[in-house]
Amino acid sequence: MVQVRREIRAPEDLGVDMIGVPEDSPIDLDLRLESVIEGILVTGTAEARLAGECSRCLEPIEEESSFDIQELYFYPGHEAEEDAHRVSNEEEIDLEPVLREAVVLNLPFTPLCRRDCAGLCPDCGVNLNRHPDHDHGERIDPRWAALKDLGPATADADPNRS
Repeated sequence: MVQVRREIRAPEDLGVDMIGVPEDSPIDLDLRLESVIEGILVTGTAEARLAGECSRCLEPIEEESSFDIQELYFYPGHEAEEDAHRVSNEEEIDLEPVLREAVVLNLPFTPLCRRDCAGLCPDCGVNLNRHPDHDHGERIDPRWAALKDLGPATADADPNRS
């Protein structure tokens, strides 16, 4: 068993459209490599800085996040699935695909700057987090606007009376 602590640089495109790890930013790896019969079992964490934008208000987001890593790298000659990760003939392992899976699959699909983000006004785009009292007054759906001129219905009108 070997304990490995190392800082690496983030590869490009480590993320999704709204959030990800900036290219060439540091990623701190804290890994445990264990020799097992089939190969090398890698477990540990990767800590990285995420950058992106809130999916509701489009404000920038920056936060630290930790991702769990667990993967078995098979020795050459051992039977494994076709897409299994393998130890190279030089007795090296390629962590990038495993790191990419751990990070990208655990990123939020709709990242938020805060849990109760109010987003943007659908009419004018004002950030409702900064202007919570923002209002455009009473809005009437244009399809029903003609009905407002008919006046209020009377309370004593009986719809069953002819």
